Amino acid sequence: MLVLLLLGLLSACEGTEADSQDTSALTRPNILFAIADDASWKHFGAYGCDWVKTPAFDRVAAEGLLFNRAYVPNAKCSPSRSCILTGRNSWQLEEAVSHLPFFPEKFGTYAEALDSSGYWVGATGKPWGPGDQGSRNGVPRQLAGQKFNQITLEPPAKFISQVDYASNFEDFLQKRPDGEPFCFWYGGLEPHRAYDYGAALRLTDKKLSDIDEVPPFWPDVDSIRTDLLDYAYEIEYFDGHLARMIATLEAAGELDNTIIVVTADNGMPFPRIKGQVYEYSNHLPLAIRWPEGIKKPGRKIDDFVNFIDLAPTFLEAAGVQPETMGMQAITGRSLSDIFQSEKDGTVTNYRDYVLVGKERHDVGRPDDQGYPVRGIFKGDYLYLKNFHPERWPVGNPETGYLNTDGSPTKSFLLNSRRVNKLQEWWQLNFGKRSQEEVYNIKEDPFCLKNLADTPEVQEQKKAMIAAMTEQLMLQNDPRMTGNAQVFDSYLYSSEQSRNFYNRYMAGEKMKAGWVNDTDFEAGPLE
Repeated sequence: MLVLLLLGLLSACEGTEADSQDTSALTRPNILFAIADDASWKHFGAYGCDWVKTPAFDRVAAEGLLFNRAYVPNAKCSPSRSCILTGRNSWQLEEAVSHLPFFPEKFGTYAEALDSSGYWVGATGKPWGPGDQGSRNGVPRQLAGQKFNQITLEPPAKFISQVDYASNFEDFLQKRPDGEPFCFWYGGLEPHRAYDYGAALRLTDKKLSDIDEVPPFWPDVDSIRTDLLDYAYEIEYFDGHLARMIATLEAAGELDNTIIVVTADNGMPFPRIKGQVYEYSNHLPLAIRWPEGIKKPGRKIDDFVNFIDLAPTFLEAAGVQPETMGMQAITGRSLSDIFQSEKDGTVTNYRDYVLVGKERHDVGRPDDQGYPVRGIFKGDYLYLKNFHPERWPVGNPETGYLNTDGSPTKSFLLNSRRVNKLQEWWQLNFGKRSQEEVYNIKEDPFCLKNLADTPEVQEQKKAMIAAMTEQLMLQNDPRMTGNAQVFDSYLYSSEQSRNFYNRYMAGEKMKAGWVNDTDFEAGPLE
């Protein structure tokens, strides 16, 4: 899911000398944060991809910073957005660790903090979710801002949203009170599932042969290539709205004093990626343009950047103290040191790892159990601990592998086992996993060769476990401090989703609209 942030500084050059000492008067920035669904880092032109055209993203990267190691802690819509909004890892967010949760009242968001400090705050498309945003002091919460979805359009293909994101941004700006800084969340619903199968081939000049590489955990067949092109088409649609937003700022004379941040909230909505904890699941695109605040634009940054670093970056730029605005202590660290550096490559010595993990995502296991994982990306390696390897990692087969969206790719992989009796593809994408996994992501970015038991990585593994455990303990992760059972006790916010597995197996008619009916196996598998 892609994220765009436009953060423009208001000019205060005409202020008095006394005013010039008032940081808030001088640097109250405008913020436009837009997030689209489900895209992995590799599929943007600035990273070398030539079969997905992203000129707006590429411009931001060329005129600002391109981050080569940006990671989300939890690769699913709700927990990912919770991390972005609060600046905390998902295991620090109680119910909000899960997908489809009740958002806890105690955790404030950067958008709410800015609203309380005099910002004009709004959102278009998909803000935080899915889940129940709850209320504070009896007032329903809007975690990313009041919605601006009134302006619609005729989408170019089936399943693309009717919301005209860029026009709603213009509407939001027109309604902004004079002189008031703004914070706006652009939540594109693309390239989230479902897709109009074959739209890219029908509506563009794209060809199946354009794709330079099909991930080796899937077979290279036409139906999967077609699915990939439809994914590319929807990324390009999102990028087109980004281009319109940049043009709006340029026409208003505000582009050169605006930060633009573009990224995604979790990996592409395909098997073994979205909702999992691998390189293609958690590694996301990130480009930031800000001529007024970034020294030496055009740099490529190799520091490990965590999505919990975004909220403190925005709040610092706005001169807002989170603890005075109803927010819990922030774990992430502002990116301002990278902005102010002139170094390429590795800028800091402390951004050398990112913690990742998950608890419960979509429904589909007995008693609404999750699939708990903790891990760490450090150097060229990824270490993962699967706490319950006896459970099905993407949900039980008899309830449709519900933590993998329905798609032509998923259907092909399932049929490879059912029809052709091939276990390899099914095992890679849906099968049970080892308790520990270690991958050299530089040599094996698709995470196919588990090195956990090989002699050559034992010292590396030991060091990564120690570093991960130390940080998780400091963050009071219940999974590490003796209260792990709390994660499976939280209720899904949707009553129709609760206890899905048990109700389905008892014969109740259940509907999981994000997968296909054919995803459900006839019965349990060993």
